[in-house]
Amino acid sequence: MKVLELFAGVGGFRIGLENSDKELFQTKWANQWEPSRKSQDAFEVYNYHFPDSDNINISISDITDEKFASMDADMIVGGFPCQDYSVARSKKNEQGIEGKKGVLFWEIIRATRIIKPKYLILENVDRLLKAPSKQRGRDFAIMLTAFNQLGYSVEWRVINAAEYGRSQRRRRVFFFVYHNDTDFATQVDSKFENQNPVFEENKYDDYIFKTGLFASQFPIKQVPVKKRQVYYELSDDIIEVSDNFTGTVWNTGVMRHGKYYSIDTKSDYIGQPITLGQILQDEMDIPKKYYVTDQAKLEKFQYLRSSKRIERTSADGHTYIYSEGGMSPVDDLNLPGRTMLTSEGTVNRSTHFLNVKGKYRLITPVEAERLQDFPDNWTAKKKLSDGSIVEVSDKMRMFFMGNALVTEIVRQIGAFISELEK
Repeated sequence: MKVLELFAGVGGFRIGLENSDKELFQTKWANQWEPSRKSQDAFEVYNYHFPDSDNINISISDITDEKFASMDADMIVGGFPCQDYSVARSKKNEQGIEGKKGVLFWEIIRATRIIKPKYLILENVDRLLKAPSKQRGRDFAIMLTAFNQLGYSVEWRVINAAEYGRSQRRRRVFFFVYHNDTDFATQVDSKFENQNPVFEENKYDDYIFKTGLFASQFPIKQVPVKKRQVYYELSDDIIEVSDNFTGTVWNTGVMRHGKYYSIDTKSDYIGQPITLGQILQDEMDIPKKYYVTDQAKLEKFQYLRSSKRIERTSADGHTYIYSEGGMSPVDDLNLPGRTMLTSEGTVNRSTHFLNVKGKYRLITPVEAERLQDFPDNWTAKKKLSDGSIVEVSDKMRMFFMGNALVTEIVRQIGAFISELEK
């Protein structure tokens, strides 16, 4: 299968797919572009590891229709930019699918319309299912409608990697998008050929709970949480969906032929997650620069992670109380790691802060890579346009991992598609 990787970063999707079935998944094209940056570090890391593919270092918006038409990709993958839906943004500044980053979703639709792949695998923050705050679920409903108009079905699931045995409590929504003329779609339809064509209640229970991609690879309890389930018929008109969507979108669902069935589900994984302590490097391998011994910095971490109530004044002169709950002074080594953010390489509240054998320290770039199931030192080097190989700064390596995904989740998704293609 020929693969196009969009918003490629440092290659998380490619690593996951190749770990699943390297012979089947052949990434032929990759696009990575970091706007507003002179240096294209992520692209250079990708290019260092994967010089054999057609690696495109321009904005996806600048890729011509003709270029896309030259790509006979069987599958498109990508973790498209999520800043407009991120929990790190205030609700006041939420722009959703109309924001500068959100509009890049339409470039995925453009590529899909031109290339007509069999499958897509996409990833985003789970907040997407609730965006924007004044019309929750609208943005996701628009995406479903756009794929429906192109003749595709969409299955989705919010996956917390730690709930399926990985070392990070990272919640992300994954999409499995497949064309309605694939063998898989035909098999799904054939199960219901003698049923009323109306999208009746419980029609897709077997798919959601047992036979769909996510049910097969990431098992769930066989009943909805608190009976939360919804059936909704989307308008064929995207403007109508944008203006008048009133549905609900839960963490699991499937959209077929413009109608979706969504359920709130819980993991039924029986194994144990990898703990933060289990992915740490040997103490002898930790450079001194990662240890925190300065008293002022120790006090800074103590303050950042403590509860607080602070009087603040807004830009218009309004006085208000900003409050923040407390968190553990250090990260628990007996639990999976917290979600990494792009700010991991700085001193802030979200930075992982460890106490290992009585010594305080930060996580290393290698440990950050392990939290995302990347190979050790994957981000250590990059290849410049002149062909020279140089080292990557720790700050950028942490930034990469804050932007990345858990590659083992992709490997399991790839395993299902591999079975479909046999």
